[in-house]
Amino acid sequence: MQIIKNHQIIENHWTFLDDDAPVVAGNICVTLARWNAEKAELTKHAGNLGVRLTADDDVTSLGEDLGLFAMVELFISNFADGRSFSQAYLLRKRYGFQGEIRASGNYLADQAFQFARVGVNGFNPENLQQTHATLSDFTVFYQ
Repeated sequence: MQIIKNHQIIENHWTFLDDDAPVVAGNICVTLARWNAEKAELTKHAGNLGVRLTADDDVTSLGEDLGLFAMVELFISNFADGRSFSQAYLLRKRYGFQGEIRASGNYLADQAFQFARVGVNGFNPENLQQTHATLSDFTVFYQ
């Protein structure tokens, strides 16, 4: 499966693990609930770690753990819920997260430009080509 990262279409090198799925080799991403429950075991994992946040999750709950993650995935369940924009902004600007912030789930291609403005640099969209084109369509903003 392909994603967009830093405005380039690339292969996805991450595996999202459901809460009851066994841990696999490679780069893995888990829910915040699983991270909190299995932190001691997951920190021993040989690959990179990522955490998936929903709009209901509090970014501040990551605390000192944020430095352990190479990726934070913001899972958008409803394109009309703007809390993921705030999460991305907080991760980049307030907490200085330098890894990948990836938007996934139910969002509109037109929202990708706004996500990029608040620090998202990875996208796992339903329509890859449309979202990639949208990121290039906008060159200025008026806010």
